[in-house]
Amino acid sequence: MKKLLAIMLTLSFMLLMTPSTISIKAQTQEECLSQTEVTFKNDFRRLWIDHVLWTSNYITSATTAGSEDQKQVLARLLRNQEDIGNAIKPLYGEEAGNKLTELLKEHIVIAGKIVEAALNKKEDKIEQLNKEWYRNADDIVVFLSGANPNLKSEDLKELLYIHLELVTDDLVASLDKEWDDRIVAIDDGLTHIIIMADAISQGVIKQFPEKFNQ
Repeated sequence: MKKLLAIMLTLSFMLLMTPSTISIKAQTQEECLSQTEVTFKNDFRRLWIDHVLWTSNYITSATTAGSEDQKQVLARLLRNQEDIGNAIKPLYGEEAGNKLTELLKEHIVIAGKIVEAALNKKEDKIEQLNKEWYRNADDIVVFLSGANPNLKSEDLKELLYIHLELVTDDLVASLDKEWDDRIVAIDDGLTHIIIMADAISQGVIKQFPEKFNQ
C-alpha cells in the first residue's frame, strides 16, 4: 500500500510539472537577471553564433567550384572577430579587445589555410596547420583565463577544442559531399558555441558584478 501511494504521489508531481509550469519556472529564473546581464549574454551569443555561421559560409564558398563570393564572405567573417574583440573593450580596455581580435583573426586565417590545403589534398600541410590551429586555441585560452580568474584554463581548452573539431567535421563533410553529416556538424556547432559563449559571458558577469546590477 505504501509503495502504491509513493507511485501515485510521484505521478501526481509529474503531472503538475506541465510544460507551462516549467516555462514559468524558467521565466522566473530569467527575471532574476538584470536587463544589462540579459542584453550582454544575448549579444555575446549572437556574436559567436555569427562566428560559426560565417565560418560555415566560408567553407561553402571555398569548396564550391565557381563560387564568386569567397572574398566577401571572408571579409565578413574577419569583421566578426573585430566585433567580438570590441564587445569586451568596455570592460577590459582597448588593448585587450584588440588582442582578442588578433588571436581570433589568426584562428580564421589558419582555418582558411587548412581549407585550401584540404582542397589540394596536401596531408602534410594539413597536419602542420592543424598543430598551429590548436596552438592558437591554447593562446586564446591563456589570454582569456589570464584576463578573468573565473574562466578556468582546462574548461576553456575543452570548449575551444570541441569547437575546432566541429568546424573540422563541417569541412570534411563538405569535401566528401556528405550533406546530412554536414547539417549535423553545423547544428552541433551552433549548439556548442552557445554553451561556450554563455560560459565566457557568465565568467565576465561574475568578474564585474557592479557593471551588471542595473
